[in-house]
Amino acid sequence: QVQLVESGGGLVQAGGSLRLSCAASRSIFRFAVMGWYRQAPGKLRELVANITRDESTNYANSVKGRFTISRDNAKSTVYLQMNSLKPEDTAVYYCNSKGGWDYWGQGTQVTVSS
Repeated sequence: QVQLVESGGGLVQAGGSLRLSCAASRSIFRFAVMGWYRQAPGKLRELVANITRDESTNYANSVKGRFTISRDNAKSTVYLQMNSLKPEDTAVYYCNSKGGWDYWGQGTQVTVSS
């Protein structure tokens, strides 16, 4: 069974940090581009960051210098370290796996208070 299971969301004050984790089924991790997306209320889902199997990374301009995506291939897990959080980072964050397929996690809420 294909699974993407996110964890690590929560409530944090502006300026704080959170680390999101996404544990994936091995079959959809090893060769995949793994990504984090987010969707705020009333807004479209947007790419936050992604990372290829060779660990090339790509970030949305709004998070560059504050967020870091990484992957642990041995654990089939992708991480998103979020520092210097802002209230506008508040959203549901989704893990995604792409590689000729397109799978999504259930989402984890991140709320940043001002």
